Amino acid sequence: MNVIRHTDRDFSAQLCQVTAPSSLFDPEIEHRTRAILDAVRQHGDKALVEYTERFDGAKLRTEDLAISQAELMTASLKADPGLRAAVEEAAKNIARFAEKSRRKNWEMRNSHGAIVGEKFDPFRRVGVYIPGGTAPLVSTTLMTALLAKVAGCPEIVVCTPCRKDGSVNPALLFAARAVGATEIYRVGGAQAIAALAYGTPSIRRVQKIFGPGNAYVVTAKRLVVGYVSIDLLPGPSELLVLADDSATARLAAADLLAQLEHGTGHERVWLVTPSGDLVKGVEQEIARQLPRLARRELIERVLANAWLIQTATLAEAVKLTNMLAPEHCQVMTRNSRKVSQDITTAGALFLGAWSPTVLGDYVAGPSHTLPTGGAGLSFPGLSVDQFQRRTSVVEYNRVALRKALPTVGKFAEIEGLEAHGKSAAIRFDSTQRTRK
Repeated sequence: MNVIRHTDRDFSAQLCQVTAPSSLFDPEIEHRTRAILDAVRQHGDKALVEYTERFDGAKLRTEDLAISQAELMTASLKADPGLRAAVEEAAKNIARFAEKSRRKNWEMRNSHGAIVGEKFDPFRRVGVYIPGGTAPLVSTTLMTALLAKVAGCPEIVVCTPCRKDGSVNPALLFAARAVGATEIYRVGGAQAIAALAYGTPSIRRVQKIFGPGNAYVVTAKRLVVGYVSIDLLPGPSELLVLADDSATARLAAADLLAQLEHGTGHERVWLVTPSGDLVKGVEQEIARQLPRLARRELIERVLANAWLIQTATLAEAVKLTNMLAPEHCQVMTRNSRKVSQDITTAGALFLGAWSPTVLGDYVAGPSHTLPTGGAGLSFPGLSVDQFQRRTSVVEYNRVALRKALPTVGKFAEIEGLEAHGKSAAIRFDSTQRTRK
């Protein structure tokens, strides 16, 4: 764990270390990921089977890659009432939030009197990556595939890692089936992204890939742009707690520890505050709470990625927060709503002491698939409109085109594109019989 204060002589140098690029831009990870992508592109299912054995320890045949209907039915029968109720409650909030976010077709009249507008169609075939590993993220299934269903995507393809025996967590399968996944494959890692992007004999390529993952998964998504579209770059979890002296150290420490327990080794957390007492209190609370946690060994692996930072002022703390562009940002200050107005790069904001990030992870409504590694500077979090393809629509009639003709002609003249201008003017050629 790292503790730095604005009074340190090398504070500026330490801040450079804090704001250094994350694992999303590690050249060694990128090199290894490229090799995986190339192998899947060249060898298809054979590469998927080989990588599944190498990385997940499962010996599969090509015909085993797809989850069967029998497996899905078994998973559904195993779902206990508590799981069913949790999925139902979370799904209700997520679906309602998504419905509010879905973009609707619209049109207007422009200066020529022509009809212009936009229409939004769901992508026909989307791929959703659901992390597995030490913590199969059942909640991520709801936060991604359910948005695709609300958007109206007819084909929702889920890829997720399997366990050593080839099975997939039954709770995850239940959730995927419940929210509308039409195909599910026991394929994880960068190789799953490659299969979704390039296609294999078993897995047809998709139009767009969604979902979070480890550093290799996110690097793979970045490298396949062009073959497919992607949602954003949601990598290993991050949390920044922006606080003043009104915050409770016990709560802030618990929230930081929660986001460190995912176990990929690349998680990052920050406490940014002008309060020296809070920095000291959080440091003590982490030391007190950590030994009691079941996943303490995983957390200890990434404590080097935990930073407790004392700034000179709250304004400086806000400035640093925007530089870091954290995935999750908890604002634990007086007038937290007002303070949050100046935070413009966070993936998601959680305001006040009663809004821990875990609510966003599971039940609040907005998707927890959010940009990490500084990607929040240019990417927003996942929303239902990202499952919709935008198309602009233009409809002129004879009167409207005549009004536009002088301007069209002038642009064509300036740009030296005679045929452009002629393509509009020819419709008024007296020798033609172009109808309205």
